[in-house]
Amino acid sequence: MEAVDQAFVTFKHWVLGYVHPMAQPWVSILLSIIPILMVFPVLFGITTILERKGLGRMQNRLGPNRVGPFGFAQFVADGLKMLTKEDIVPRAADSILHFIAPFVLLVPVLLAFSVLPYGRNMVPIDIDGGLLFFFAVGSATELSVFMAGWSSRNKYSLLGAMRGIAQMISYELPLVLSALTVVMMVGSLRLTQIVDAQSASLVGGLHAWHVFTPWGFAGFLLFLVAATAESNRTPFDIPEAESEIIAGYLVEYSGFKYALFFLGEYLGLFAVSALGITLFLGGWLPPFAVLGAVPSWLWFFFKLLAMIFFFIWIRGTLPRLRTDQLMAFAWKFMLPMTLINILIAGLWRFSRDWQLPAGPFGVATRWIICALLLLAAYYFFGRALQPRLAKRTYRYAE
Repeated sequence: MEAVDQAFVTFKHWVLGYVHPMAQPWVSILLSIIPILMVFPVLFGITTILERKGLGRMQNRLGPNRVGPFGFAQFVADGLKMLTKEDIVPRAADSILHFIAPFVLLVPVLLAFSVLPYGRNMVPIDIDGGLLFFFAVGSATELSVFMAGWSSRNKYSLLGAMRGIAQMISYELPLVLSALTVVMMVGSLRLTQIVDAQSASLVGGLHAWHVFTPWGFAGFLLFLVAATAESNRTPFDIPEAESEIIAGYLVEYSGFKYALFFLGEYLGLFAVSALGITLFLGGWLPPFAVLGAVPSWLWFFFKLLAMIFFFIWIRGTLPRLRTDQLMAFAWKFMLPMTLINILIAGLWRFSRDWQLPAGPFGVATRWIICALLLLAAYYFFGRALQPRLAKRTYRYAE
C-alpha cells in the first residue's frame, strides 16, 4: 500500500525527471496547482448536488433528479446557465471594483489550499508559518465583501456588506484563538509538524489526536462554530439571507460573477474544514495505527466529506439567528470561551509536573480537572448570555 499512498508524489518526481533542472521549480509549482484547481471545484459541484438532495430528504421532498444520472449533472447545467446569463451592472456602480470583487474573494481561498497537507509528503508549500499564512490570506475575504457592497452604489448592498463584515470580523477572533491552543501545545506553526505531533499512540493504538484532550475537544467545537459563521453557513447565513428583502452585498450581482462568489464561499468552507481536520482530527492520520494501510490522502478526504456532511446537516436542522443574537453570541460567549480554553490548555501542559498518580489514573485526573473547569465556564457564560425577561402578567380585556 506504500506505492498507492505515495502514487501522486512518485508521479510528480517521475515527471520532474524529464524536465530541465532550470525549469523544474516552475513545473513543480504547476503540478501542485493543477490538482487544486481540478479537485476542489469538482468537489464544489458534487457538494451542491449532495446538499440539495440531502436537504430535500430532510425536508421530505425530492432534490435534483432530472439532469444526468440521478440528477448529478445538475451542477453542470447550473454552471452553463450562469455562464450564459446576462451580466447586469448598475449604471452608477464602480465598474472596475464591481468586476474584480469576486476574484478578490476567490484568489485568497485558492492560496489557502497551497499550505494544507493532504497526505503524507503531500503538501504543496510546506513553510514554517503555514498556519499564519492561512489566516493571513483568509482575512482578504472581508475586503472582497466590502468591495462588492460599496462598488454596487446601492445603499442596501452597502448595509448588507457592513453587516457581513461585522459578522466575519467578530467570528474571526474566536477562529484564530481556538487554533492558538494547538500552536501552544505543539510549539510550531508548520501544519505538517502539527499533524506529526498527533501521531503518538494512546491506548489500543489510538492516535493522539488533539480532539481527544479536553482543551482540544472544546477548541474543536469552538472552531466548528466560528468556521460556520466565517463560511456564512446556516444558522449564520445572515449576510446573504435569501428570506430577507435583498441578498445582502450580492444584490447587484448576476450571472458568472455571482457564481464566482458562490464558488469562493464553498471553497472557503472546504479550506477551513481541512484546517480543522489538520489541527484537531489528525490530518491524514487514521484513528488507529492498525488502519495505516489505507492511503493517507484517502483518510484526509474521508474526513473532509464527513465535515461537509456535518455542515449540510446543520443547515437542515437549525433556524437562522437574528443579527443581535449572532453578535452577542460572538462577543459574550465565543470569545470568552476561547480565552478560557487557552488557560485550560496551559493548565493541561503544566499539570504534567504535578505529583499525580502514574499511568491512566494521572491522565484521568488531569482530564477531569480540565473538563470540569471548561464545563463551569460553559455554564457561566451560557447563563450570562440568556436574556433576562420580566415575568409576564396576563390580564383579561375589560
